[in-house]
Amino acid sequence: MNDSSAAPLPAHARSRAVPKAIRTEQDGPVLHVGLNPWGRGDTLDAAVLDDLLALLDDLHERPDVRVLTLSSLGADFCLGADRHEYQEALTADPSGVALRRIADKAHRLCQALENTHAVTIARLHGRVVGAGLALAAYCDLRAGADTSRFRMPEVGIGLPPAWGGAMGRLVSEVGASRIRELMLTCDVFDADTAHRIGLLHRTAPLDRLDQVVDSWIRPLVRRSPEALVLTKRMLAGYARADRTADVSLLDSHLLAASLGRHARG
Repeated sequence: MNDSSAAPLPAHARSRAVPKAIRTEQDGPVLHVGLNPWGRGDTLDAAVLDDLLALLDDLHERPDVRVLTLSSLGADFCLGADRHEYQEALTADPSGVALRRIADKAHRLCQALENTHAVTIARLHGRVVGAGLALAAYCDLRAGADTSRFRMPEVGIGLPPAWGGAMGRLVSEVGASRIRELMLTCDVFDADTAHRIGLLHRTAPLDRLDQVVDSWIRPLVRRSPEALVLTKRMLAGYARADRTADVSLLDSHLLAASLGRHARG
């Protein structure tokens, strides 16, 4: 692994069918998933959501996959949702139905990521913004390059933080007080801060980030699959106990209503 900002997948990994908007390669019990395989954009558009949803749905029939890593092949992990796509959807369908379909996909994706039997690992570098941060938060383990930068910009651009139902997940992972400050101020924060508040489990220089990920993978693939799945289910259950008033199913409606007001204003 060199020190470039891209995150190449292991050369020895065994290739599987490659979707259009993501890159997937399997190495034994480990499935490597790379965002932005063509370097054309670091946003989460509907094509990326569709490919990730299809992949996670397919995992139900693939118990051989024990660990899933999520990284990006671009200069940044992710710069958030595709706002141009949102505006195009709203222009084409002012009722907001088309936009809500896209936003609902984000919610289904995050739920699928949280519920999959595989242990999920986010490998973060560059900028991790908005929906990209939300997506990473739904992974079980998160490692970031020490040069990574994070931001939740939604309030700053006049939108609610309503992507994927992530507010509840972030509150349960990090804590309401810390997330409140970062959401309301939209401040950029560094990897050390992300590690201190619990958003990152580990940080490392970029050229050593794969070593951190590998240090998790090696013991995980030796563990009992049944024990791992049961432990994931138990942890998810306790985390959701803190989200008994979860209103994330309304996120797509909130987003569509906010963008609609912007378009009319």
